[in-house]
Amino acid sequence: MKFEDYPFEKLEKLLRDIEPDTRYEAMSLTIGEPQFETPDFIVEELKRYASEMNRYPKTAGESYLKDAMRSYIRERFDIELESEELIPLFGTRELLFNFPQFLLHDRENPSMAFPNPFYQIYEGAAIAAGAKVHYLNPEDGFAAPTDEATLRELDLVIINTPNNPTASVMEFEDMKEWVRLALEYDFVLLNDECYIELYLQEPLPSILEASIALGNSRFKNVLCANSLSKRSSAPGLRSGFIAGDADILKSYLRYRTYLGCASPLPLQRAAAAAWREQEHVETFRERYRKNFRLAREILGIEPPKATFYIWLPVGDELDFTRELYRKFNLKVLPGSYLGREGAGRGYVRLALVYAQEPMRDALERVANFMNSQKHSV
Repeated sequence: MKFEDYPFEKLEKLLRDIEPDTRYEAMSLTIGEPQFETPDFIVEELKRYASEMNRYPKTAGESYLKDAMRSYIRERFDIELESEELIPLFGTRELLFNFPQFLLHDRENPSMAFPNPFYQIYEGAAIAAGAKVHYLNPEDGFAAPTDEATLRELDLVIINTPNNPTASVMEFEDMKEWVRLALEYDFVLLNDECYIELYLQEPLPSILEASIALGNSRFKNVLCANSLSKRSSAPGLRSGFIAGDADILKSYLRYRTYLGCASPLPLQRAAAAAWREQEHVETFRERYRKNFRLAREILGIEPPKATFYIWLPVGDELDFTRELYRKFNLKVLPGSYLGREGAGRGYVRLALVYAQEPMRDALERVANFMNSQKHSV
């Protein structure tokens, strides 16, 4: 199998020979990793149960963790999931890489679709599964293929709304249309919802709600994935879940027993506390709202509906990235590193993941650099 270099490896190569201006403190807006402290109540729960490290965890997850995840779904989306309709995960990254391999292993000429630009794990999963790939464009509403032949060919569709890297959000009617197509053409539809709690205006719907709205209340062919990493500023907990079609999940759980991806018990305890408590999530949302208000003030951009990303049009994104680093000691991620066939070209992704004052400093550097570019033309 031949995998592409990861975007951050490409960035290191791009910047390797550049000496940045050290009058500025080094900063990076490249990685979608919240730079806020994990809430104390989560950390305390981890400490409280540290002694449980002496026991093997269950692949299926402890009942208290599943109950906490189901309570979150009940409270947030008004959906009462059965126990077999959810599996806890050791983060969603492992799911997004191994689920396509599980699902497509026995398919002849497997085919999958996902957004472009994208989170590169989707591409890696397609390569590992030997799948033919069809690209979806997040910026035109993740429009489905219009030809029957492609729709009949699809085995798995991954959508990602709210979207990384573009911050695009799919309309509810479009989500329902994807569910309808999944049922009509019998492919599996998975929405990566890891940014769904980072809404800046109104709460956003889950693909599970779209499924119920179409009368598919047992979620045939429909799944969602979610994670604590962004919403709780706790990426190190590696806590996520997949929820939806119980028939698919039954087989997937058996597959996962061979992977050895079970979460340590103290992490499950801390994760359960985080999934049950929602007030801390609003605290983080408000911080991101403040950062986007800064971005509007300094860069003149309109905030997206969700995520903590700015998808900034810049022209030559590779030259922009190099020169911004050289002149202002600030790293951003070229959009073309996140896409294929030209997707992402002309953009950079900025992750607004710092506290307000460091964020102001970083955004002012971007603005000063862009102004200097205008004046040099």
